[in-house]
Amino acid sequence: MAAATPVAAQSDEATAARLDALFGAHEPYEAFLARLKDAVAAGDRRSVAAMIAYPLEAGVAGEPIELAAERDFLQRYDELITPAVAAALERQTFATLFANADGVMVGDGEIWFSGICADATCSAVSVRIIALNPDAAPGPDGGDPGMNR
Repeated sequence: MAAATPVAAQSDEATAARLDALFGAHEPYEAFLARLKDAVAAGDRRSVAAMIAYPLEAGVAGEPIELAAERDFLQRYDELITPAVAAALERQTFATLFANADGVMVGDGEIWFSGICADATCSAVSVRIIALNPDAAPGPDGGDPGMNR
């Protein structure tokens, strides 16, 4: 089954086709990536906080944390959206997104996002961040992930 096999596409068209096959449409995911990149680049913490599916479990410096609501994310923003995570997001292009049935991955797994069903029939989907892994980001020397702490 194609949806069970993760593949990194190398063109906008291939990524669009992959997301269409996995999620029924690529446009919401492409627009979400653009909004997320813009919000992080502008330092718009509140907009980024509004893009998260809560509650969200994340890991910071090897320790699990739970973000129950936007206020929790805002309090830990600098630990979660580190310079390395922001750089991974800045480098990410639509064409080189990795996607599988679980969602769409930025960089080396620093950020994952996916469609969240708005109702039981899943007729409406809202794309949200479903995972944040700042420890996945390479250290400042480009070495092992998590070495920048």
